[in-house]
Amino acid sequence: MATISRTSAPVATTAVICSHCALPVPAGLIAADRETQFCCNACDSAYSLIHEYGLDDYYAFAERKLGPANASGRSYDEFDHDAFKALYIRGRADGLAETDLYLEGVHCASCIWLVERVPLAIPGVARAELDIGRSLAHIEWDPTKTSLSAIARFIDMLGYPAHPFRGVKAEQMRKKEDREALTRIGIAGAIAGNVMMLAVAIYAGWFGSIEHEFEKYFRWWSFALTTPAIFGPGRVFFRSAWGALRSRALHMDVPIALALAVGYGRGAYNTIQDSGPIYFDGVATLIFLLLVGRFLQQRAQRAATDSSELLFSLAPATARVVVDGRVEEVPSVAVLPGALLDVRTGDTLAADGTVVRGESTLDLALLTGESRPISARIGTEVFAGTTNLSAPIQVRVTSAGESSRLGRILKDVEDSARRRAPIVRLADRMASLFITVVLALATAAWWYGMRTDPAHALDNAIAMLIVTCPCALALATPLAVTVAIGRAARQGILIKGGDALEALSRPGLLILDKTGTITEGRMALDEWIGPANLKPLIAALEKHSRHPVAAAFVRAWETDEMVTVTDVTETLGGGIRGKVNGHELAIGTPIWIAQSAREAAVPFAPLGAALTPAVVAVDGQIVGRAGFGDPLRPDAIAAIRELKSRGWKVSILSGDDPAVVTAAAHTLGLNAAECRGAATPEEKRAIVERAAKEGPVVMVGDGVNDAAAIAAATVGIGARGGAEACLAAADVFLARSGLTPLLELERGARRTVGLIRLGIAFSIGYNILGAALAFTGRMDPLIAAIVMPLSSLTVVLAAWRGRTFTGANT
Repeated sequence: MATISRTSAPVATTAVICSHCALPVPAGLIAADRETQFCCNACDSAYSLIHEYGLDDYYAFAERKLGPANASGRSYDEFDHDAFKALYIRGRADGLAETDLYLEGVHCASCIWLVERVPLAIPGVARAELDIGRSLAHIEWDPTKTSLSAIARFIDMLGYPAHPFRGVKAEQMRKKEDREALTRIGIAGAIAGNVMMLAVAIYAGWFGSIEHEFEKYFRWWSFALTTPAIFGPGRVFFRSAWGALRSRALHMDVPIALALAVGYGRGAYNTIQDSGPIYFDGVATLIFLLLVGRFLQQRAQRAATDSSELLFSLAPATARVVVDGRVEEVPSVAVLPGALLDVRTGDTLAADGTVVRGESTLDLALLTGESRPISARIGTEVFAGTTNLSAPIQVRVTSAGESSRLGRILKDVEDSARRRAPIVRLADRMASLFITVVLALATAAWWYGMRTDPAHALDNAIAMLIVTCPCALALATPLAVTVAIGRAARQGILIKGGDALEALSRPGLLILDKTGTITEGRMALDEWIGPANLKPLIAALEKHSRHPVAAAFVRAWETDEMVTVTDVTETLGGGIRGKVNGHELAIGTPIWIAQSAREAAVPFAPLGAALTPAVVAVDGQIVGRAGFGDPLRPDAIAAIRELKSRGWKVSILSGDDPAVVTAAAHTLGLNAAECRGAATPEEKRAIVERAAKEGPVVMVGDGVNDAAAIAAATVGIGARGGAEACLAAADVFLARSGLTPLLELERGARRTVGLIRLGIAFSIGYNILGAALAFTGRMDPLIAAIVMPLSSLTVVLAAWRGRTFTGANT
């Protein structure tokens, strides 16, 4: 067995403060002959750089207790690789290059001050701006004078390790779309305001006296102002309506475009003829209100079209490749099958492959959902996205990029998201019927007018089209959804769109991942049989291991008691031993301990199948046994009981051991026969797809292994702490731990859909009133100008005042 040897001594503490970050300096790093003291080499480097480049004002500006500088010491040579440049660097017409980097450790205004002074320190850097809210640094530089790797190394030495930002393309597209939408809204709003002012003058003349020339003047100005609103901002409705007609999939833009076209056309004709109503105020206001509603809807319902930019962030940006005996750091996208990877302790694998050198333990929880680490030795097949826990290994690459297991899973996520048709909103589902009814009413109004008042028959029909235009109906959904999404966000529930709310408003099948969703997602000490005085000794020894079992021991029993630990050796896949306060202490698997202890077998009753065992021996004598499990979240039992009472059918779908899943199901009061363990990511997706054919399915998870299933579900929910791929695929992200937010989400969804239906009922009621007035010839422009905004205002107030997400669970 491979072993790792370390010798350790007790650690003392000191009151000496770091000159850079103001944290205590360990005793071993105190230099008696120096005026400045540092808690780590990174702080020393950052301090020297700040003074070398004349940035001393940083310390007057900075907030103290910043935390130690987190310099990684990386070379960042991969930032100059052609593959990296093609992905992340944009060239400009003026010869400069630009990119966006994600920086670790930024947290306050002093970080902004320091990063944005990089151009003063490095010739060739034209600009550096830091968005502290997203930890994004925008860098512009002259490639002929400096390189991006040099810039990244400098920023790293300041304590901010840099990573490529993978969402640049999507971010640029969103900014462009938002600018265009806001421009249309601004133009439409300005036009609507001016047209309404002219309309007020015309309407006021009806109750007093206005000379015909002035009225004609106001009418022509209304015509002139409304024309650019129709052919500019309003063009989006005509384009959308034309597309709907071509695809024979009618939606609300069809009656909207019809009302706008007819109102504008009749108003233009009447303006030229100098007689009859002009309707320009209603048309201009309608365009403005609908553009506002559409913008709110788009902002609240960002589709996951840019998921591919986020999904592949699970694999590391770089990999260490062994070439002719040298280790080179290259972009992960440049790793090809056959390459030899050098995977150090704590690294995430960049590709699939086979271990050809070394032994270690790997954490597969993110990829498979398995809560227990696995051993990896020569010949073991390993996968991208898993984390190396114990010791360096070398891996021969068999699959990389999109052909790796991680790449295939993420491709499944994108395919599922693309194939999954969005739930059509209630208002859109009414489109065909609504159009038919409106056209029938308009025709009937014209027919009735021809019999009673032929001179105004056509105006009555046009008034019918305009007053029944589904302005409020079109606003009801986006406004109610937007308000609900904003309130949910304040409670830590992030919802991508109204489709998820509609689906969650009705009970269905709720499938829960186990590890990290129902449970805490980390090992914890569940059972201990042995003397209590051993606890601080075990914790002191386990501090020297990175194994999850060691971390669980330390969390359970760490104390301030001084313990001397020396001669530490760790056997991969076995355990750890060392001299603790003069005694030989060994902690490990039952088999490993039995091989080295005096007993031929471990003298303790076996633990439950859901627990991972560890045995403790002192001076060759077995004296204790511990059992570790992944504890349930405190609110899991109550939350699942409440969901079941609301009509939801609940089950577990996990990659963890079936015995562990069965034990969790019994504790939660679920039918173990309907819960499944040892499910691969591919199997999870297939199970969810089959269930979705029978009815609505909600999938809740937090790992890459859940991402494809989340994308395939009717509604996918990502839990706090989940992998980025899982969150990118999810329709909802719960930013708070536990299952209580899931209860709040379900309740808020029911209330939101109820509010939408109420808004639609209000708008239909107003449309019926307006239709009655238009049919009987009593709908003049003044009444239309009052009724239309009133219906919209009712919907807005209902959405704003409605109680959707209030923080209560019942």
